[in-house]
Amino acid sequence: MEFIHLHNHTEYSLLDGVNKIPQLVLKAKKEKMKALAITDHGNLFGAIEFYNECLKEGIKPIIGMEAYIAVGKRDERKPHPTISESSFHLTLLAMDLTGYHNLLKLASYAYLEGFYYRPRIDKELLDKYNKGLVVLSGCQKGEINYYLKMGDYEGAKKVLFEYLDILGKENFFLEIMKVGLENEDKINSQIIKLAKDNGIKLVATNDCHYLSKEDYYLHDILLCIQTNKKITDTKRLKFESKELYFKSKEEMLELFKEVEEALKNTWLIAERATLYLDTSGKNFHLPKFQKPKEFDSNHQYLVYLAKEGLKNLKEKNWEIKNKWESYHARLEYELSLIERIGFTDYFLIVKDIIDFAKKEKIPVGPGRGSAVGSLVLYSLGITNIDPLKYGLMFERFINPERVTMPDIDIDFSDEERDKVIDYIKKKYGEENVAQIITFGRMMARAAIRDVGRVMGIPLAEVDAIAKTLTVNIPLAEAYEKISEFRELIDSKPEYKKLYENALRLEGVARHASIHASGIVIAPGNLMDYVPLYKTTENDICTQYDMDSLAAVGLLKMDILGLKTLRVVEETYRLVSEGGKKIPEEISLNDKKTYRLLSEGQTLGVFQLESEGMREILKKLNPTVIEDLIAVLALYRPGPLLSGDVDRFIKRKKGKEKITYPHPLLADILQETYGMILYQEQVMQIAAKIADFTLGEADILRRAMSKKIPELMTEMKEKFILKAKNKGIKEEEASQIFDLLIPFAGYGFNKSHAAGYAYLSYLTAYLKANYPKEFLCATLTSEMNDAEKIEQLIKEAQFLGIEILPPDINKSYYQFVIESQGIRYGLGALKGIGKSFSEALVKERQRREFNSFEDFLFRTKSFGNKKAYEVLIKAGCFDCFNKNREYLLKRLLEYQKGTKESGSGLQFSLFEEGQKNNKKIMEKVIPKEKANFEYEKEVFGFYFSDHPLKEYQELYKIIDLKTFEQIATLDNQTDHLFLAVLTKKKTKFDRNGKNYAILGLEDLTAKVAGYLFNEIYEERYNQLKKEQVYLLKGRIRNNKDIVVKDILPVESIGEKIKRIYIELKENIELKNIPILKEILQEFLGESEVIITYYDPEEKKKKMGRLTTIKVKPNLELLKRLKNNPIIKEVKFYLV
Repeated sequence: MEFIHLHNHTEYSLLDGVNKIPQLVLKAKKEKMKALAITDHGNLFGAIEFYNECLKEGIKPIIGMEAYIAVGKRDERKPHPTISESSFHLTLLAMDLTGYHNLLKLASYAYLEGFYYRPRIDKELLDKYNKGLVVLSGCQKGEINYYLKMGDYEGAKKVLFEYLDILGKENFFLEIMKVGLENEDKINSQIIKLAKDNGIKLVATNDCHYLSKEDYYLHDILLCIQTNKKITDTKRLKFESKELYFKSKEEMLELFKEVEEALKNTWLIAERATLYLDTSGKNFHLPKFQKPKEFDSNHQYLVYLAKEGLKNLKEKNWEIKNKWESYHARLEYELSLIERIGFTDYFLIVKDIIDFAKKEKIPVGPGRGSAVGSLVLYSLGITNIDPLKYGLMFERFINPERVTMPDIDIDFSDEERDKVIDYIKKKYGEENVAQIITFGRMMARAAIRDVGRVMGIPLAEVDAIAKTLTVNIPLAEAYEKISEFRELIDSKPEYKKLYENALRLEGVARHASIHASGIVIAPGNLMDYVPLYKTTENDICTQYDMDSLAAVGLLKMDILGLKTLRVVEETYRLVSEGGKKIPEEISLNDKKTYRLLSEGQTLGVFQLESEGMREILKKLNPTVIEDLIAVLALYRPGPLLSGDVDRFIKRKKGKEKITYPHPLLADILQETYGMILYQEQVMQIAAKIADFTLGEADILRRAMSKKIPELMTEMKEKFILKAKNKGIKEEEASQIFDLLIPFAGYGFNKSHAAGYAYLSYLTAYLKANYPKEFLCATLTSEMNDAEKIEQLIKEAQFLGIEILPPDINKSYYQFVIESQGIRYGLGALKGIGKSFSEALVKERQRREFNSFEDFLFRTKSFGNKKAYEVLIKAGCFDCFNKNREYLLKRLLEYQKGTKESGSGLQFSLFEEGQKNNKKIMEKVIPKEKANFEYEKEVFGFYFSDHPLKEYQELYKIIDLKTFEQIATLDNQTDHLFLAVLTKKKTKFDRNGKNYAILGLEDLTAKVAGYLFNEIYEERYNQLKKEQVYLLKGRIRNNKDIVVKDILPVESIGEKIKRIYIELKENIELKNIPILKEILQEFLGESEVIITYYDPEEKKKKMGRLTTIKVKPNLELLKRLKNNPIIKEVKFYLV
């Protein structure tokens, strides 16, 4: 007897299913089941992945869904007066293509129209979209079972007949389970009776949520993650049954031996299932582009546009003019291939979108991904990188021998991306366009954190384990390669259990969201092709992810929002407003630009601003744009770990001999100094050595990168045979093939690198040639990131550009350029919004504000207390009064007066207030360092001043280091630092001991400081944020400090053992009484050593003051530094 599992949940029953689809299908294959169904809760997220996996393993796929059916109407969003449930469960299975399409509709409408806690359909929808479906009555949460559980047999019968009226007897089965639930036997006996009494077929299912019985615990962990509970919590969602696993046919036979027909009927249903879907990715459903009437076909129109575009490029590009035959032949080749594989409309649609953006002055990127390798796209103005000039391959974009939908990813300004999407929806139909779903997954670090919390392991311990996962690799690999992680896991049994559970759940889908850039365009209503999903923010997207959409042949595009394009556009605008002009075609040989790159001054430069990238640029000293293309390809884990980066730099600079794996490869690898960097080089080598077509070479590259053993063996044999036919020895051919394997995996897509290298160069060019405008635009683009703003301000100061403070009569929402520098933008202050800023500027344009009171009176209709306080604390009113505490006091007075006099600030109040100004002013004395605190609060950093500035003299008299020097300091020696404490947080180590992480900053950088053991116990509770401290510590990991001692800077005298004072030249010892007078005021225990001039011996001498010892402090330091006879003072600390 055949048995088929018809009720199965996968990981796409989000946090209610452990089963990953490949493992589920393999389990069915192992159990020799000929068919299998997928029935996730309320969705079809995994349908296509499941379908393809089943076909791969020789199993018939049955696509289904465990639907939620509303108690009443799907649009009713209130509790039912008599029924406690808001929805019941119902199992739907698609038998054929009609059933599949109806399932798409039901799954979509459940989200779009029926969502109330869960996506719900109703009987009206089921009546409309039931053809081709077989429906099972559901688990104990089914509607019929609900009435049977209540003891209402007649109620259950009534519901049964409602379903029969909709579906017919042949399409409705009563579902029966034996999973050990309460009242199960009683309910099952009633189900059997209901079936016999009314001639309805029974079907046995097991509601499988996990693969094996032992996996119940994993499922329980998922439920805890879903409900934010711990496994030990008694009051939480927990399944009664531990039997919801994928039982064998034998287990099911044993359970249902008394109702064998229920088992037989599973095969009866499976036999009826004849659904065939084309998921090859080659059955394309492209929207039809509407061509102009004067063209006979869409392809004729594409040819016209491409050829005209190339002719226009020829007029401006000498290289195209000189090599016209090559360019023309390449264009003809690409156009013929595009026509043959049926992508004409795709190219025209993308061209139309780009044209819209350019017409609306929306910045468009130069191109990204393999699309940059297409001359047609370059000719159409979709990309602006010449693919022939940089040796880019069309076959890397569209492989004629393995046709799949190409990806043309387009960057637009991030602020205007939505305009582009709105245009696409209007042009191609609101119902035909949607964004694409993506799934957040429990990757290594997240799995450790989630599972650890559920298991009740202390948060600090879980955090310590998670933080050892310093690179993004799978848990099993981390256990093997990261010794700190492995040692922690092995240190306690509960950690080992945590690891084992996290390992099993790693990669499981955790939640659904909208893909950051993906959209899909269908030739008709999307619900005819895919199911739709609605997010909690009411955004609509597909239920199929990128891979599933590609499999069913829909046109998907990446419409990306790129902040850099906004920066570039704003820089051009600012340059133009300043009366200058940027050349239409910027030089790619600009000396200023390469100097900036070689010096690593790349903060704000696209893709090149990280510390690691800056170091590489300083070593490389790029001189041509090809160097930037190479840098973008090299700056990834593979080349960095293998030493390829250093090798490339040495070879470029002539410090290492350039060698080639084979003489025939010299012309291919010449531009990269004998090294393989790009995937395209792998393809070129296969073409040259083994006469592979570029299409075959791309298939080889894919096979190597995916490491498919069977295909690799087949390809290697073919490669060697063809190479031998060209006269290459078998051993050499085998060596070359083996050499290509690692590079096919981590070699970079040169087309993508070229597209982004151009944008990197452009931003570097703008920064080098128009630094004020570029930094102003960049500051505006980063207004929500205080840390980045602070870095950019330091960069501006380094370049000699002044950042002017915010001013109520001069600042705008964004940063703006003035003759003296860049004026700080109001939008970068915490708590100041765009609408308030714009209203303020609009009011100011009528007339400048002439006082604080004038400002309050004129902005009362749109202002609020919080915004006013932020402006005061930021110093926006310093032009009227620098006493910010006084202004805050005045604000309170006005608010008080406003409440007493009714709504709105009354002008008479201000007149009266003016009389009291002087009195208030006299009472409000600014607190020392108040502005530091205010500015840190509203800027997110110290802006106009810094607490450390008044202690700069200490760097001259004590051997203090700066945080900027940390990477170069000896990590075996203690060093002294001066820092502001910005954060303090207690943690627990693996042994449960307290330690602290401190946020520290000086005038050069920010670092983390660690307090352990005795120093933690002694000092932690005394530490106050925003205070200046002297600390002694040792460098850890070239970036952090293990603090050995920490004291308020005012207590520095406690650590000074002796003072060295050097008198100025020719100052004799007889002048010492002047010095002693000062020292007498600071008597204490520290020695004083004096260097003075001896006129008799005509040389300097050193001696200790025997009569005076001092108690050093900052006041003594100041007095000594200002004394006219003293040249230098040095303090030496204990």
